[in-house]
Amino acid sequence: MPNARTRALSDVLDQLEKAAHGKSIPIGEVVEHLGRKSFASLMLIFSLISTSPASAIPGITATVAVIVFLLAVQMIVGRDCVWLPDFVARRHISTAKLCKGIGWLRKPVQWVERFLRPRLTFLLHRPWIFVPLVLILALTLVMPVLEVVPTSGSIASAVIALFAAGLLTHDGALVAGSLVLLLGVPAAILHFGFSP
Repeated sequence: MPNARTRALSDVLDQLEKAAHGKSIPIGEVVEHLGRKSFASLMLIFSLISTSPASAIPGITATVAVIVFLLAVQMIVGRDCVWLPDFVARRHISTAKLCKGIGWLRKPVQWVERFLRPRLTFLLHRPWIFVPLVLILALTLVMPVLEVVPTSGSIASAVIALFAAGLLTHDGALVAGSLVLLLGVPAAILHFGFSP
């Protein structure tokens, strides 16, 4: 019997698509639409944006890094509601590029969902969850610099998205996998970003 959580990733894309209107949408409105208590959903959607063609928007990788950093810090300290500073909440994302990114993500997300299910859930709780969160914090500190290295920002964002997807679907195995990948991100960036 399929678990409702296996469509959680597509549901987040659906919610984001419904929020898209006009020529651009402020980040604060995205947060309000997805819910201020939805840390995993917000981390997932912003890291996916930085993985998709929407990452071509100048400064988007740095902006996503700031957002993910703030989310991870607040998760570590145990906040109940998401807080973003005004200069981040007021930043706008092009609706056209956002919708293009959502469309691009649909097929890979639907493919990944087939393998997700609640398991190894103890990894989603303290103290185990602190390990990937601290690594994500470290990764976000260098992500703004990665904008100058082709594909590197997308690699980092994709790994963060896997972690967030594991949280959202209660899949501890995916969280563990993302932890392994997080440790390998520096080597992947050096290989793909600087290889001729």
